[in-house]
Amino acid sequence: MLRSLLTTFVLAALHGASLVSAQNAGPAGCVSFDIQWNLLAFGFNGKDYNAGTQDTWASGAATDITTTGRPPFDHLNTTCYLSQFTNAIYFINADKANPSAIYIYDATAKSWSMQQVVQGGFDPSDFDAILDHDTNVFYSYSGGEMYSLDMALLKSANSTAIPWVDVQEPDLSIDSTDPATVKVPGANTDGYKPVLALAQNHVHFIGVPGIPSGSAKIFVIHFSYMQPAPQSYGANAFPTSHGRAASFFLDQGVQQEFAFIPDDGSATYVVSVETNTTKTLTGPPQQDPWASYSASTSALVQLTTAGEVAFLPYDPKTTVNGGTWTKVSKLPAAAFSSSQGTATSSGNGPRATEGSSGNSTNGSNNQTGGANTLELGMALLTGSALSMIGLFAL
Repeated sequence: MLRSLLTTFVLAALHGASLVSAQNAGPAGCVSFDIQWNLLAFGFNGKDYNAGTQDTWASGAATDITTTGRPPFDHLNTTCYLSQFTNAIYFINADKANPSAIYIYDATAKSWSMQQVVQGGFDPSDFDAILDHDTNVFYSYSGGEMYSLDMALLKSANSTAIPWVDVQEPDLSIDSTDPATVKVPGANTDGYKPVLALAQNHVHFIGVPGIPSGSAKIFVIHFSYMQPAPQSYGANAFPTSHGRAASFFLDQGVQQEFAFIPDDGSATYVVSVETNTTKTLTGPPQQDPWASYSASTSALVQLTTAGEVAFLPYDPKTTVNGGTWTKVSKLPAAAFSSSQGTATSSGNGPRATEGSSGNSTNGSNNQTGGANTLELGMALLTGSALSMIGLFAL
C-alpha cells in the first residue's frame, strides 16, 4: 500500500513539474502589425499569416505569407516589435539554435533575414524590452541593468553583429524632494519582475516594489535619465503588480498611450502620458498571465498560450471605459507546446512591450544550462523517489 501511495505521489509530482514548465512560458509565436495596420501572425502551426485590417477580422481566411528564411519558432516566449519607420518587425527568441540572434521580417518585401548580435551581459531568458519609436533602439531591463541595442534603420540583416550595450543600473527606488521622506529601498533587487511600457520616448517601469498604485518610474530615453520620483497617472489606478504592456501607435508620431494588463486579467488599463490619466477597460477574455499583446492605432490584440487571438477595439477620443473583446476568427488556432522549447520561470520571461509583446531563449551556454537544470532536477526527483520506492519494497 505504501509503495502504491509513494508511486502515485511521484507521478503526480512529475506531472506537476511538467505543468509548471509548460505554464510558465508564453507562446512560441507572435502577432504584430505592419504600417498599414494589417494584423500579422507568425509561427502558427509552422505558418505565418496576414489577417488584413481590423474591419476584416470577423470573416474569411487569412493570407498565408509563409516564406523561406523565417525562424523556426521553436522556442517558447517569442516576442516581436514593429519598427514603424522601416515597416519591419524584429523577433527575439524565435530560434533555439540561434538564441541571441534577432530575426527581421521586411513587411514591404515580405522577406526574412537573421541579424547576429553581441549578447554581452544581456540575458535573453530574463528581460523585458521596448523598441523606441524615434531612435529605433531597443531598451531592455535584464538582471538589474538597462541595456540598449541600436537597430539603426535595418530592414534586413547586415554582416556586422550589433552589440547589446550596458546603459546603466536604473535607480528604481522612490525618491522625494521632501527630506523627511525616507527613500524606499530594495527596488533594484533580483525580485523585481520587469514590466516595461513605451510612450513619448519614455520607458515606464511598472510594478516596481513600493511604488504607489497608478504610478510608474520613468527613464527618459533622449537624455538617458531616470527620473527620481515616480509619475502618477490619475485616480483610476492600475495595481502595482506584474503584467503585460503594449503601446498604441499613431499614424504619425510617437506613441502617447499604452495598455497595461495585470497578470490576473481583471482589467485593461490604458494610460495617457499626455493627460497623466488612466482609463479602465474590460479585461481580456482569457486570464492568461503568459499571453502576449500587440497594439495598432485602434486595437489591442491578445495572443494566449493556447494559441487563441482576440482584440479589444480602442479609440483614444471616444473609448472611455468598458469595451468588448472579440475573437479574431480569421486566424487559425495555433498549438504552442512546451516541447517546442525550454520554458523559463524567470522573473518575467522576456516580454515585449512595443508589439507583442513579449519571450525565452538564452545565450547558448545559459540556455543549455537552463534546460539541463530542469532535466537534472527531474532526474533527481525521479531517482530519489524511485529509490524510496525500492526501499519500501524490500
